[in-house]
Amino acid sequence: MNARRVVLISGAGGGLGTALCRSYIARGDCVVALEPDAANATALERSLPAKQLLVCSGALGDVTNAESCRQAVAAAVERFGRIDIVINNAGITQRSLFVEADLAQLRRVMEVNYLGAVHLTHAALPQLVQHRGVVAAVSSVAGFAPLLGRSAYCASKHALHGFFDTLRCELAPQGVAVCLASPSFIATAIARSGETARVATGGESSPDQIAAAILQSIDRREPQLLPDRTSRMAWWVSKLAPRFYARTMTRRIAPEYPSFIPKEGA
Repeated sequence: MNARRVVLISGAGGGLGTALCRSYIARGDCVVALEPDAANATALERSLPAKQLLVCSGALGDVTNAESCRQAVAAAVERFGRIDIVINNAGITQRSLFVEADLAQLRRVMEVNYLGAVHLTHAALPQLVQHRGVVAAVSSVAGFAPLLGRSAYCASKHALHGFFDTLRCELAPQGVAVCLASPSFIATAIARSGETARVATGGESSPDQIAAAILQSIDRREPQLLPDRTSRMAWWVSKLAPRFYARTMTRRIAPEYPSFIPKEGA
């Protein structure tokens, strides 16, 4: 790939998104950062060199709007001339038993986590094909395994896997690589707020650690990244012993939900 690449990153104002922006800019690449929150966008602009950075904020950074994604892609091409890499990092979570859930919130999770990635990828696809680029998505352990109290979040991340695994088959003949990163626990504001449950033992990774792993995986054009011990363990246990995984996960997370009544003997 080019020594100086142009990287489009959604959800750029959060912990991992900002770390990805910093990492690519430190390597001499140019970054187009999509961030709907005005305060986060301003902080990002102030912390990174303007010569290598284009921030699409407010409505222009909202990946749930397909037209906004098209406009952001057009702005990127106008400023830097091309797009080589797209990283679908924008995401929100949800924490409630399904029976107690707000259906509007569940819809919002799907709109941001899944449809947001679809919109941005579709808008940037001509550029990715032209430059034989890479499209990546930040998924989660919840993208391949169950997680009690996160039904919408799991659904959105499972949808990412189905979409991008299929897209990989479609785009391979055109030289476009598709990478899925599935970290476990990242030390971010979301984690500190208690919205990320710990399925297995193991500490949190820092945003910079996960960002470095994602950069390396994209450089290698790898189809899947399990960047930490917990995600690798969860992958194998959920595949080889799914009932054991489900029981263990349920037992550990159930105390978060006083209204949940576990199966007797579980």
